Amino acid sequence: MRFAILSVIWGFSFLLIKVGTEAFAPFQVALGRVLFGALALLAVLLVRREPLPRGLRTWGHLTVAALLLNTAPFSLFAYAELSIPSSLAGICNATSPLWGMALSLVALSEDRPTRRRFAGLGLGFLGVLTVLGAWNGFSGVDAKGTAFALLASLCYPVGWIYVRRTLAGTPGSPVALTGGQLMVSTLQLALVSALFTSAPTSFPLWPTLSVVALGALGTGMALQMQYGLVTEVGPTTAQMVTYFIPVIATTAGVLVLGEQLHWNTPVGAAIVLAGAALTQTRAAARRPA
Repeated sequence: MRFAILSVIWGFSFLLIKVGTEAFAPFQVALGRVLFGALALLAVLLVRREPLPRGLRTWGHLTVAALLLNTAPFSLFAYAELSIPSSLAGICNATSPLWGMALSLVALSEDRPTRRRFAGLGLGFLGVLTVLGAWNGFSGVDAKGTAFALLASLCYPVGWIYVRRTLAGTPGSPVALTGGQLMVSTLQLALVSALFTSAPTSFPLWPTLSVVALGALGTGMALQMQYGLVTEVGPTTAQMVTYFIPVIATTAGVLVLGEQLHWNTPVGAAIVLAGAALTQTRAAARRPA
């Protein structure tokens, strides 16, 4: 049940971003996302009577992690959805494992390449070209928005590599560390929003509710559920939620927002997911159940 709920929440996140940007600037959507996500996790810590992380060194690493895993990708996805469908943003998000594989080629990851993972990288790249309609010269695809979405997906493996190398073994639960990370991201985005955007003059109902849900559910509650899922079924099975997100994001975009769906979008998405799965096979096999 948690696996299904988590898939739906993260799948609908791209729809919520799209609705949020109808009334708020992208930086403001990202700010609301981390703010309400932080409040949700702080509420969990309050109930558990668990403290936030301590130490300047830890908070320094959390500052970098917040930039790579929250501030930058959340802002980039919001900017991307100003010009591309939410379904395409969801598919771009599924390329994160492919970026992780590419990073391993330059020795930035602990996982070394294999033939199977090379094949996954090539297959995933073919899937991206299929989604974008390369044979038509990428006509009808906003290059800037797509680039923003792909760059956002690149931020995640870079961020997790940094977290594994700097925060592994740090005292405190994942909820406490992530709560602190979201607090730092809130400060970062509050500063950026104050510098580059003007305050909203109104708070329309649906965009406002979308941003609140995006933060409290998609960033706060979903992370809490993910930790429980990893504990119950292990990281390998829990990671499979990644492959359901673009399916749900595409379905939501088409049915709720009326976004157009051409044959190459679901076909390309399936190829991307197959490639991403291949890049993860060796790593999954080496993890304990």
